[in-house]
Amino acid sequence: MIQTVDIQPIIDRFARKNMRGALLPLLHELQEEFGYIDPLAVPLIAEALNISRAEVHGVVTFYHDFRTRPPARHVVKLCRAESCRSRGAMAIEAELSKHLGVAMGHARKDGQVALEPIYCLGLCAIGPNAMVDGQPVAGIDDATVARIASEVEA
Repeated sequence: MIQTVDIQPIIDRFARKNMRGALLPLLHELQEEFGYIDPLAVPLIAEALNISRAEVHGVVTFYHDFRTRPPARHVVKLCRAESCRSRGAMAIEAELSKHLGVAMGHARKDGQVALEPIYCLGLCAIGPNAMVDGQPVAGIDDATVARIASEVEA
């Protein structure tokens, strides 16, 4: 469990009263350090940046990449943009969901893997595409699905 003493030094590095531009870099730094934005940090950030808790919460919940819970050990993000969809991403999603044992937008109860949507990785010409633990995987087919599943199970 993250403690205030863990969070506060990071906040202090970014905190400059009335400098709203510090919010996003601060949130990114906290997520990089801990893997997620602990709700405990929201009032601390709000006070340090002289903004409301609602404003901090709104930013955290608006951006899809910010997490409010610890992430799964492995994260598979499948592109749902139009180009990938037209190249078979929905069938790939069904196969990934079946192989990984988790529905889109969820993490498995054992915390081993999460399957999440992402919208465009910029590899449109060779889709469908995914990001597996931060690494792009292009041109996904059934063999790639099996490989991804075996990698995240290891």
